[in-house]
Amino acid sequence: MKVVLDICLMFLMLHTPGVLSLSTHVAVVYPQDPVLRMGSTLTASCWVHPDLGVHASSLFWTLNGQQLPSSLYRVLSPTNLSVTLAGLNASRQTSGDNLVCHNHKGHILAGSCLYVGMPPEKPVNLTCWSRNTKDLTCSWVPGGKGETNISTQYILKYKLRWYGKEKECEDYTHTQPYSCSITRDLHLFTPYEIWVEAFNQLGRATSDVITLDILDVVTTDPPSGVTVSRVGQLEDQLSVRWEAPPALKDFLFQAKYQIRYRLEDSQDWKVMDDVGNQTSCRLAGLRPGTVYFVQVRCNPVGIYGSRKAGIWSEWSHPTAASTPHSERLMSGSCDSKSSGDSNSTLRRELKQFFGWVRKHAYGCSSMSMKLYDQWRVLMQKSHKTRNQVGSPRG
Repeated sequence: MKVVLDICLMFLMLHTPGVLSLSTHVAVVYPQDPVLRMGSTLTASCWVHPDLGVHASSLFWTLNGQQLPSSLYRVLSPTNLSVTLAGLNASRQTSGDNLVCHNHKGHILAGSCLYVGMPPEKPVNLTCWSRNTKDLTCSWVPGGKGETNISTQYILKYKLRWYGKEKECEDYTHTQPYSCSITRDLHLFTPYEIWVEAFNQLGRATSDVITLDILDVVTTDPPSGVTVSRVGQLEDQLSVRWEAPPALKDFLFQAKYQIRYRLEDSQDWKVMDDVGNQTSCRLAGLRPGTVYFVQVRCNPVGIYGSRKAGIWSEWSHPTAASTPHSERLMSGSCDSKSSGDSNSTLRRELKQFFGWVRKHAYGCSSMSMKLYDQWRVLMQKSHKTRNQVGSPRG
């Protein structure tokens, strides 16, 4: 019997982690590195070799460096001390919680790592997009509260809907923890089925399967060559021009554009949604003598005949420009009743003009803008003339 016991002890010493070997003396904590559900109860035991000359009653336990109360101990034999932990909390770290057995002097005899967590829940919010049709990137969110507290793996899987075998995505990004990019052997004009599988030592879960065609989820690089310039001496306008995304110039597609702009000292952006597929537009109603930051983004529509709109690109880098200073503000004219009447007339005429533009033009119409420019210059000259006539002469 003693020979069998010695063989078992030698096996434990060679193959069991957490075993302290001092010459022929050995100590063992069992179970080794268990994986447990939150709220469960664990009874662990510390066995010491009789030749160590240590009685179990002199031993004590620590968990993550904190000594456990002796009320949790039980002496099973002169060489075996157990500890019972009820209602286990989640592991504090992914490397596990350290349960350690010590002798009466505090020296470590043996230890075990406890991994306490939960099985993964069904991943949700699986979405995919393709940058210029060159790849297919998908992201998702872990189900439930999103934290299992133990090591959990997520695998993005995909296959062609009607044929082809199941494949696994390999290019997982580090900047976004739950995303992966497929960069090879992509097929256009063919639907894909895509899903995510999550698993750890306590269980596994699978997301819903989404079906998509790459052409329906294309996003572009931001528009390039964005320039912002003044419109002559019109103090309340800026002209914005840009180029279509270069990577899609050879594709059969149209584009929708959005512009957003803000004051230099503000973080609030104003967005223009009705730009259409033009590559230039006019910003009106701006403050005179003010610096504005402008950005443009693109949404590809109808790539290779797809019936769905794509996904908005990122915004272009901000481009800055300033409107001219107002001559009316610099002229020092009085705030007379006649001046107030002319301002009211100007507002009314502006309202009428923009109403006509909305009825007869879509988005930023170059023809209507030219007419508007001429009309504004005329109004400004007329206003300047009235100020000169009304000002006192020396």
